[in-house]
Amino acid sequence: MRQGLRVLWAKGEAEALCAQLNNEGQVDACITSDSDAFLFGAKTVIKVMRSNCKEPFECYNIADIESGIGLKRKQMVAMALLIGSDHDLHGVPGFGVETALRFVRLFDEDQILDKLHEIGKGIYPFLEGFDKAHVDDLPSPSTQSPSVARSPHCSHCGHPGSKKNHSKTGCNYCLVDSLEFCMEKPAGFVCECPSCEKARDLKAQRRHENWQIKVCKRLAAETNFPNEEIIKLYLSDDNLDRESADPKLEWTEPKVDDLVDLLTYMQNWEPSYVRQHMLPMLSTIYLRKMASSPCKSLLLCDQYEFHSIQRIKIKYGHSYYLVKWKRATGGIVSGGASHKPELDGESRAEVVVLDDDEEEEEATVNIESSDSLDEPDLPQVLRDDDQVFLLTDEDIQLVNAAFPNDAWRFQEAQRLKDAKSRSRKSKLSLAESMLETPKGPRPSGVQLSIKEFYRSKKAAGDEAGKKPVVEGETSSSRAGSRRSPPVDLTKRMPKSLRRRLLFD
Repeated sequence: MRQGLRVLWAKGEAEALCAQLNNEGQVDACITSDSDAFLFGAKTVIKVMRSNCKEPFECYNIADIESGIGLKRKQMVAMALLIGSDHDLHGVPGFGVETALRFVRLFDEDQILDKLHEIGKGIYPFLEGFDKAHVDDLPSPSTQSPSVARSPHCSHCGHPGSKKNHSKTGCNYCLVDSLEFCMEKPAGFVCECPSCEKARDLKAQRRHENWQIKVCKRLAAETNFPNEEIIKLYLSDDNLDRESADPKLEWTEPKVDDLVDLLTYMQNWEPSYVRQHMLPMLSTIYLRKMASSPCKSLLLCDQYEFHSIQRIKIKYGHSYYLVKWKRATGGIVSGGASHKPELDGESRAEVVVLDDDEEEEEATVNIESSDSLDEPDLPQVLRDDDQVFLLTDEDIQLVNAAFPNDAWRFQEAQRLKDAKSRSRKSKLSLAESMLETPKGPRPSGVQLSIKEFYRSKKAAGDEAGKKPVVEGETSSSRAGSRRSPPVDLTKRMPKSLRRRLLFD
C-alpha cells in the first residue's frame, strides 16, 4: 500500500483470488486470457486486450453463458473434469467437448458433482429401478423394455395394411379404392402412423440408454474419478492469504511520486516517461472524483487544472472530448524551443500545435520510439499564445458529469457553429442556383449574343441534317450516285449572297 495501490496475496492461483473478488462485488471484472476464471466463480471476464482499435477487448459474462449454453459454475467444473483443464491436462479418454456437454446437461447444477461421485464408484444413476445397481450387472438394453410389435405395411405405398388387402379394399391413407391407383412410396419414405412413431421412439430410447451405459463404464474405469482436490480448488471461496494482507479492499488515489520512484528504480524508466504514461489514467481518476464529489484539487500533484473542451474527437469509431488542462503554476512560457512545457521535470516532449479546423494529429515523443499498436496514447501539448496546455482524450459522459457548466457552454458553442455552417451552406447553394443559366426559352424582346444568334439560325436552317435548297438543285440531284456528287453551286457565289441564303 506504500504507493497507494492495494496488493493482495493469494493462497494459490492469483486468478482464483481475482474471481473471488469479482464474485463478491469488490471488482468489476477479471482481466485474464484463461477461461477457467468462471470455474473459480468470476462473473465477468475480460480477455484479449487491444488498446488501439474500435473493440479494445472481449468481455464475457456468466449470465450469457447460463442463458446461451445452459451451464452454471458446477456444471462447468464437471466439464473441466471430463475434458481436462490446467490442473488435469488429459481429462477422461474419449471425452470431447460435445460428448461432455451432452452428458453434463443431463443433470442440474446441484446434482452433477454428486452423480459423478456415484458413477466413479460404479453406480448407474439414470434408469429407475437401477439406482443401486452396479454397472457391470446391468441387463442389456434389449431386455430392459419389451419390443413393440409393428403392424404390417404395404410394400407399394408404405402405409399400414398389407398389399393384398390394399388390392381388395384400397388404402385409407392414399384415399383410393384399389391398389392400381395407390401411390408408390418415394425414396426415403417415413410412415407417420402411431405404431411406427412408437417404434422409432423406442429405438431412440434404446440408443440413448446404450450411450449412457457406455459413458458410465468409461467413467467408472478411471481411477480417482472425480478428483476431489480439483473440485475443492475450483469451488473454494477462501483464496486470500489473510496473514500477509488485509481482506478489505480499498481504492485510494495512487501516490504518483512514490510510483515514479519505484518504476525508476525497478524498470530504469525516466521519470518524465512514467508521468507521461500515467497522465491519461490520472485524468480519468480525477474526473471520476469530480463527478462524485466536486472539490478544488488539481491534477498530477496539483500542477494542472481543467481549462476547457477543445473539440469532439472521433477515435477508433468512438466519440471523445479533447480536454485542455492548464498548468496551474509556471505555465506561462514564451516562444522558443527551450521553453517547452514540462510534466514536473519532463522536458523532452515535442510540441504539437493544434487548430480547431485541423485534422486529428498524434503527439510525438522523443523518450521512446515504438511502433507497437498496444502503445498507450500520450498526452498532446498545445501552445496557445503565451500559455501551454495538455490535451487528453476523455469520455464524454464523464466530462459532462464532472464539469457540467463547461460542457454545456461547449455544446451551445457547437450548436451555434453548426447553425452558422448550415446557414452559410444554404446561402451558397441559393447563390449558385441564381447564377445558373435558365434552360427555358428567352422572353421576346431580348437581344441574343452573336454566338447564340448564329447557333439558332444554323439549327433552323439545318433541321434534321439537311442542307439548304439552292436554285437549280433538286431532290433527284441530291440522291445521285456516289461516284458523281452534285456540284456545289454556292462556292461560285459571292460571300454576301451565301450569307443571305444561309440566314434568310
